[in-house]
Amino acid sequence: MNQKKIDRINELYKKSKAEGLTKAEKEEQDLLRREFVENVKNNLKAQLDNIDIQNADGTVTNLGETYGNKTAD
Repeated sequence: MNQKKIDRINELYKKSKAEGLTKAEKEEQDLLRREFVENVKNNLKAQLDNIDIQNADGTVTNLGETYGNKTAD
């Protein structure tokens, strides 16, 4: 997500507090917020998938390779 979209989220938030949003603006805000949350989730997953843990026996386990393909139940 680029800075322009983040700035737009903030503009819509400030406008919603000051004077309210039109239906189209509310839909735009919802869409931008969903995109932002999805980006945060993807970035977090990418970071977690790159964590290596050294086991007591000296071997290294990559969490992404071990747990990265699991789905939430």
